[in-house]
Amino acid sequence: MRIKDILSPESMIMELKAKNKEDAIKEMTDLEVATDIVNDEDAFIKSIWDRENESTTGIGGGIAMPHARNKSINKARVLFAKSKEGIDYNSLDGQPVHLFFMITAPAGADNTHLQALAKLSGLLIDPELVEKLKAAKTPEEVIDLFEKAETKKDEEDKKAAEAKKAKEAAKAQGSSDDNKPLIVGVTACINGIAHTYMAQEALIKEGKKRGIEVRIETNGSEGVKDKLTPDEIKRAKGVIIASDKKVDMPRFDGKHLVNRPVVDGINKPGELVDDIMDDKADVYHASASDKSEESSSTEKPGLWAGIYKNLMNGISHMLPFVIGGGILMAISFIVENYGGGAKSPAFIFLNNAGNLAFAFMVPVLAAYIAESIGDLPALMPGFVGGYMAAIVNGQFQVNVQSHATSPAGFLGGIAAGFIAGYLMIGLKKLFAKLPHSVEGMKPMLFYPILGLLLIAAIMFYIINPIFSGINFAITHFLNGMGTGNLVLLTTILAGMMSIDMGGPFNKAAYVFASGAFANDPHSTTAAILMAAVMVGGMVPPFATAIGTTFFKNRYTLEERRAGVSNWVLGFSFITEGAIPFAAADPGHVIPSCIIGSAVGGALVGLWHVGVPAPHGGLWVSPLAGNIGGPSHILFYFLATIIGSIVAGLIMSFWKKNVKDDPDE
Repeated sequence: MRIKDILSPESMIMELKAKNKEDAIKEMTDLEVATDIVNDEDAFIKSIWDRENESTTGIGGGIAMPHARNKSINKARVLFAKSKEGIDYNSLDGQPVHLFFMITAPAGADNTHLQALAKLSGLLIDPELVEKLKAAKTPEEVIDLFEKAETKKDEEDKKAAEAKKAKEAAKAQGSSDDNKPLIVGVTACINGIAHTYMAQEALIKEGKKRGIEVRIETNGSEGVKDKLTPDEIKRAKGVIIASDKKVDMPRFDGKHLVNRPVVDGINKPGELVDDIMDDKADVYHASASDKSEESSSTEKPGLWAGIYKNLMNGISHMLPFVIGGGILMAISFIVENYGGGAKSPAFIFLNNAGNLAFAFMVPVLAAYIAESIGDLPALMPGFVGGYMAAIVNGQFQVNVQSHATSPAGFLGGIAAGFIAGYLMIGLKKLFAKLPHSVEGMKPMLFYPILGLLLIAAIMFYIINPIFSGINFAITHFLNGMGTGNLVLLTTILAGMMSIDMGGPFNKAAYVFASGAFANDPHSTTAAILMAAVMVGGMVPPFATAIGTTFFKNRYTLEERRAGVSNWVLGFSFITEGAIPFAAADPGHVIPSCIIGSAVGGALVGLWHVGVPAPHGGLWVSPLAGNIGGPSHILFYFLATIIGSIVAGLIMSFWKKNVKDDPDE
């Protein structure tokens, strides 16, 4: 099947009306439905957004490739669309998208269709073709460009196949020259329709430019293609894995290996090749007990990177319990104060629901830290260890110091998670050489029994006695802080929220405040810390919204468009709305936001503004009235507004005028 068979003039939009990502997807989907490519619009749009939420299909270079493969699709097709002005599509390079290729494949698409889709994806690596497509005026011109590019590619593939055959023949005669550097690799993406083949093409082209032979195995929707041979792997200088899913890894044992997401294979092929050729890549060592591993675990991270990754896995699973439980509890306080008191059925229901979610918070945190380290067998020991950290004694004797009045809490849960994870790694190594006949007993018997026994003993005799004391001391210190120390702490926490806007510093500040809140949701100080990090996190998007609204000559047209949405993102405590601004001009944006966030945080501490909810931004401002009276709602708004104005003014006065017309 040729590429022209999956392109059609009726599936082309030569000038999109949409001005944003949501409208662009809807406009393209409407055409797919109108041309009978899609039979269920809602299901199709959901599948497109599910893929976008995994990682953006805006691959950079002005191209986006939204794609889906499911029962809501009738036939394989590529919808082509253009936007002259460009659309903010949250692309990897932060630039607007001009060319859209909406790729659809039915759940039972045959290999001929999939091969055509793969070939089209590979052609888009050619910058010359991309520029010609941007200039195309008619659907027929688009199809003609792809036909010519496909013919050229077929000729190149034919020559490459002939060269490979000649090389194999020379090798059989003993005259082969294997001294030319060889890099092997695997590319794979979740759906296996587009990115897999684009990454393969980009890496091979990068090798040709440098005189390096590159052999790439693809793990796409057709299955494994161009499978690497043991001889190629043995001869290779190194291995490049550009994949978002599991690939067969143990065969690369002992080789220098780079492991990156598939988009890096598309956008950073030179960097990946350099890592191999310059011996920057670590040597990969396969686990003797595993038949196959997740590709994400193949490149050994540094110590702190590994700790951060495992901690974030626990926190990401914990946050829904913190946010959902915390906000329901906070709403229950409003009902208690203004809607019937502590005996009100609404208060009892909301408070109990919130408390139940909170009860799972530390166990879930510990369980998923453990799972990130020791895989599924570590989940149960981590959960039990976290539960032991979350309760005092009650009806269970969880602490060798039976008189303890404070649980090990958030910190004890973190310790439980890491200990359970590494315990499971130790058990796997201990049982690695058991006879194959008892292999099935390990996950069903040995791991759960010994894992539970060991984590329970460690928590009972060591972790709980130590961390219950630490937790009590921290809680007592926070609740006894004077105004001066409190202002200093809220200033630091709020400022940290703007350092990397969602990165490690931001997460550390949020985790500190939410940890204090989790230990004692009724604590005034914990509520003040939560208010400080929320104000600190709202300042960056609000500051960019203020700047782009009132100082238009200092911002580009794309920035002014993005600034509009930051009003809503700021109100909702979504700091990430300011990331495109920070990425484009970090020297001006980040320091300005840090100063503004710190000012807002200082005001929170000075005015003792408390919000007993772990998320929600200004939407939860009515809850601020629960600490010190209703006037704190106004102070919560004022701290946010003042911090945002300070950041917005510094940022805007600091920046230089841009060249484009602010009224265009």
